[in-house]
Amino acid sequence: MWQNYSGILSIILMFAIFYFLLIRPQQKRQKERQAMLSQLQKGDRVVTIGGIHGTIVDLDDDKVTLRVAETTKIVFERSAISSVIKDN
Repeated sequence: MWQNYSGILSIILMFAIFYFLLIRPQQKRQKERQAMLSQLQKGDRVVTIGGIHGTIVDLDDDKVTLRVAETTKIVFERSAISSVIKDN
């Protein structure tokens, strides 16, 4: 009797392993990234996906303007922000 269900149980077990090792952690990282992007403020020091370091001088719903030098400002998509640099 158990031999009939062993194939189904192994498939369910594989799905559970994939869920807990791959899918769930990815969803958690995605939620953390969304929270970080929604909490951006003027004056935050950030790093873009391309590795450019700058300070936010202006932002709206989908664009962020960074000051990367004394006189240089660059506009990026909000989704291009990789991380916020914490001041110690």
